[in-house]
Formats: sequence, structure tokens, C-alpha cells
Amino acid sequence: MASPALILLILFMLIPVILAFALSFTNARLISPQPPRFVGLDNFIRAFTSDPVFLKSLVNTFIFAAVIVPVQAGFGLFLAILVNQKLRGITWFRVIFFIPVVTSIVVVSILWKFLYRQEGLINSMLDTLTFGYWNGPNWLNDPSTALPAIIFMSIWQAVGFHMLIWLSGLQTIPEELYEAAKMDGATTWQQFVNVTWPGLKTTRVFVLIQITIAALGLFVQPDVMTQGGPVNATSTLVYHAVRKGYRELETGYGATISLIFFILVLIIALIQHYLTREKN
Repeated sequence: MASPALILLILFMLIPVILAFALSFTNARLISPQPPRFVGLDNFIRAFTSDPVFLKSLVNTFIFAAVIVPVQAGFGLFLAILVNQKLRGITWFRVIFFIPVVTSIVVVSILWKFLYRQEGLINSMLDTLTFGYWNGPNWLNDPSTALPAIIFMSIWQAVGFHMLIWLSGLQTIPEELYEAAKMDGATTWQQFVNVTWPGLKTTRVFVLIQITIAALGLFVQPDVMTQGGPVNATSTLVYHAVRKGYRELETGYGATISLIFFILVLIIALIQHYLTREKN
């Protein structure tokens, strides 16, 4: 019964991983009359010593993850607490927050690319609100604002998904615990610290891991909105690997970047697993 799924996993996951591992130690090119040649650790040395774009992509990836993980998780929890109230029409608010999630990330990226233009809606709003004093920069063409602009858009697009995950966790906490806390005179903040937060342990672990993996794998937004620019200000590890492996035809070096990315994600996942393990 499991064989169809196992065959697909072997064909599309296990074999590509093995091939990427093997190619990372060669100078293989996607289109080349010369056969691949074993070069040992040359590709890894090149990545960390003579490829400034790789180092810039590495820094951008960690900056993106360092901002996205706490902000998106925290904002999602805040929204989940708001929409968890028993109010009339609250379902519509849940739907509104979730609409960006079910919209294609490519479509969302194209939409925000137009919003971020020099004459786009965002700058028009800033110009109106400041009475013409400040109409905003060219967000995606300025190295100092391109990555923050992508971070803001990514939070807006995905926060609804994590809101629903947090909401499902909130609804598993027994109401009796809150009633007992109120009878003991607990404030709203004390209820959150002593009832809500401990009750969300399993949900918290899932949200943390899911956001981290998604943040480290950032690709679509830079590819659609900036093509890694300006001056590689929005290039990420995944984007750089794809650019080297397919667009510049350096298959071996692209596989090396992918392998480095895999090792980094594995290390971070192990650290998260250690920090979120059961203490008992």
C-alpha cells in the first residue's frame, strides 16, 4: 500500500539529493561538451572565499529569517487571539486575513511589485499623508529598502495561515481553565502567561519550525520582484543556487550551494528540536 508513495519519494527526493551531493564535488555544467570532473572541495572553498554574492545571499537569508520568524509568529498569535472572540461577524475577519494565503505567491509578488513602484499606491499614500513632504523611495530599486520591502510583503502574505494554526491551538484549551483563573483573580496578562501560553506548546513548536523552514527557503519573492537585486541586496541562498545551477549553467557549483543550504537547515532544525524538546 505504501509503495506508490515510496516510489515517488525515491524518484523525486532521494535520487535528486544523492545526485546533488555527487555533483557538488564536480565542475559539471548543464550544457558542456566536456564530461564532469571531480574537483574535491574546490566548490566549497570558492563559495566561502571567492564568491561575495554567496556570502551576501547567506547574510540576507539569515536576516530575513531572523525578522520573519518572531514577527510573523507573534503577529499571527495576536490576530488569533483577536479573532478567537465570540463576536458577531468574526468569521468574516478570519476569511479576510486568510485570503492572501490562498492567493498564489507569484500573483501576490507581482501585485506588490506594482505597489512598491516610485509612482505606486504606497508612495501615493505617503505623499498624501505627509501633504507632499515625503513621497517615499523607489522601494525595490534601493539596496537599503528592497529587503525590508520583501520582508513586509512576506509577513502580510503568510500571517493569515499562522493565525489559523494558532487559532486551532487556542480552541483546544479548555474554557474551564480560564474560568478558574478568573475566579482566582488573574488579570488578562496572567491568564495568557499561565493558561494560554503553556496550552499552546505543541502549536508553538509546529509554527516555529514551519516559519523557519519557509523563511530559509525564500525564493519566489526575490525572483519575481527584484531578480536578486539591486546589487544583490535581496539575493538568498536558494535564489543564488538556482541562478548558478540553471541560469548560469554551473550545475556543480549550484549543487554545492544547495548542499550547504541543506546542512544549514539541518543544523537549525536540530537546534530547534533540542530547544523545544520535552524537558522530562
